[in-house]
Parts: sequence; structure tokens; C-alpha cells
Amino acid sequence: MSPTLMPHAVCWSQDQNLIWSMVVSNAITFLSYFTICLTLFYLARKTTSVMAREWAFFLVGFGIFIVACGGTHLMEVVTTWIPAFWIDAWMNIITAVFSAFVAIEFTRKASSLGFGINDYAERLRNAENERARMEQSLLATRKLEEWNKMSAVVSHEINNPLAAIGNLLFLMQLNPELPEGVTGIVQQASDEVKRIEALTRSTLGFFRAANNPEPVDLALSAEAVRFLLGPMLRQRSVEMVIQPHGDCTVTAYAVETRQVLLNLVRNAVEATTRKGAKVTVALEGRPGDVRVDVIDEGAGIPPAIKPSLFQFGVSTKGERGNGMGLWLVRQLVTRHGGTINVDSEPGHGTRFTLVWPRRIPESKPDEEPVAAGAGR
Repeated sequence: MSPTLMPHAVCWSQDQNLIWSMVVSNAITFLSYFTICLTLFYLARKTTSVMAREWAFFLVGFGIFIVACGGTHLMEVVTTWIPAFWIDAWMNIITAVFSAFVAIEFTRKASSLGFGINDYAERLRNAENERARMEQSLLATRKLEEWNKMSAVVSHEINNPLAAIGNLLFLMQLNPELPEGVTGIVQQASDEVKRIEALTRSTLGFFRAANNPEPVDLALSAEAVRFLLGPMLRQRSVEMVIQPHGDCTVTAYAVETRQVLLNLVRNAVEATTRKGAKVTVALEGRPGDVRVDVIDEGAGIPPAIKPSLFQFGVSTKGERGNGMGLWLVRQLVTRHGGTINVDSEPGHGTRFTLVWPRRIPESKPDEEPVAAGAGR
């Protein structure tokens, strides 16, 4: 080292304010850089199970670059009083080498780094969405548990008067003086009592109504629904129009097909408030399935509700609805391997579109139990 070199303190004319300003600021900078370096080493060690090896190596190299930068500031403190400028020079050389390494690696990894950050942000958003879906699912499960507890009581209370009504209808059928025009109505009423008994056993009791599917004409199911809803249709002055095209026979559980149409048509009638309006059930028999459109002329479904329309407990009727009807419809349709979609615009009515396969798939897409309900 040349004896003519002087420490910085001499160059700064021994100005104590200047000297201590430089010493303190450079010392703080060195300690900060050193702390950052230790933190990066700690992160590299703790994330070895999820971080690629080359990224861990880059992280360590970046940490060394940081501490090398801090070393130049430490040498500024040393050379304030000790003219160790060659040590200072080597420290700058080391810093330059690591600076070049970091700059090259940053440039080389910029695209993958950007992709990684975007991918992480996307996964974070998905995690938040999944958490929200899980919370909604948990809420629906709790509602379903409450309904399950209540269903046993409801089933018992419904079956008792139904048995009495069934007996009275049987006695009426045995009466030889029963007018001929009333005989058919009594028979239909008796059939519907049996259907309601089957529904309370199957849907309220959380088990299947039938062991084996059977051929079902969806057009005839729609006719049965029109008969059942006759009083409501007349009270609201709404006309139900059935438009069958082609063969509308499917292999299905008969009670469940009628339950699906009953829920959809009842919702459509309740949504139609204008007198003289129509509720249309259009059926189209196709080679592999039957398409069913239930169309009303009501007020439509609010856009905010549409995404969660088929979730348990969601209703467009406020306190008047139990939020089970459309959930049940989707469960039954999915059980048969079909699909259901809705197209609605506020003020322009609603169209529910069912695609009902001719046969139930061997691998049923939905095996969860279902509960009865009506209304969306």
C-alpha cells in the first residue's frame, strides 16, 4: 500500500460532522444489507421443498450480492480512518462480479419470473373463490341437515291424513251411485294421493322412490302436471300450453320426472302475474334425448341470483320461498344423466331448458340423496 494514501478523514479536513454523517449512514446501510442477506438465506432454506433448485441458487447469489454491496459501505467506514483502499478496491471488484451475475440472471429469468408471479396471483384468487364456495357449501349442508331432522316429523304428519284421504277415495270408488263423470276424477285423485305418499317416503325420507326406472312419456307427465295445477292456473288466469314434437319417451323414475316438471311449471305460473299470459312446455324428441323447454312470461330472474340459482337455500321469492325446488330439480335431472340451463332477462320472462337422455347412464354423475321441495 502506498504510504502517500490518506484516509478519508484527512480528505474531509477532519470535519467531525461530515465524518460521523458518512460513518453512521454507511454503517446503517451495511447492517441493513447484511440483514437482507440473512433473510434471503433463511427463505432459501425454508422453501427448498417448493422452490426449484435453480431459483434457490439464484436467491443465494442475490443474497451474496446484497452483502457485497453492504461490504463496500463497511469499507467506507474503515477507510475513514485507515487507508485500506486496496481492500476497498477488491470489495468493489467482488461486488461488480456479483452485480453482473444478478443482472444477467434477472434478465434471463424475467419472463419466467413474471409468469410465476401471475400464476401465483391466479392461484391465490382461485383459493379465495374456493374458500367462498366451501363456505356456501357448508351453509347449504347445515340447511340440509336441519331439513333432514324436520323431514321425519313432516313425513309422519303428512302420511296420516293422506291415509285417511286414500281410504275415503277408495270408499267413493266402491259406491255404485257415483256419477260416471266423477269416477275418473276420483281415480286421478287416488293416483295423486299415492304419488304424494311415494314422494314423502322417497324425498322427505331421503331414499329412492323406485328401485328400477321405467319408460315414461314426458308429454303425459306434463299433462298430469297441468291437471294438478289446474286450480292455480284458473285462479291466476294463466294458460299452460304443451307442445310435444316426436317421441318424448325416456327411461326414468316416473315420480321424479313429474316432480321436476311440477317444480318448474309451478315456478313459471307463480312468476307470471299478467292475466291471460301463457306458460309453455315445449318437448322435442331427439335421437338420444328429449329436450324440454319451460317458458314463462314473468318478470325474469335478477342477474345477481342467477349464478347461485340451483344452490340449496337460494330462492327468488324471498321469505315465501324455501330455496329447495330448483336445487331438487337439478339433483333429479343430474341423477338421470341430464342437464338443466336457464335463460332469463328481467322483464322478459324465463326459459328453463332440460336435456333428458333416453336412458340413464350406467355411471350416474350424481349419487347424493335429494329432498323434496317446490319453488325457487
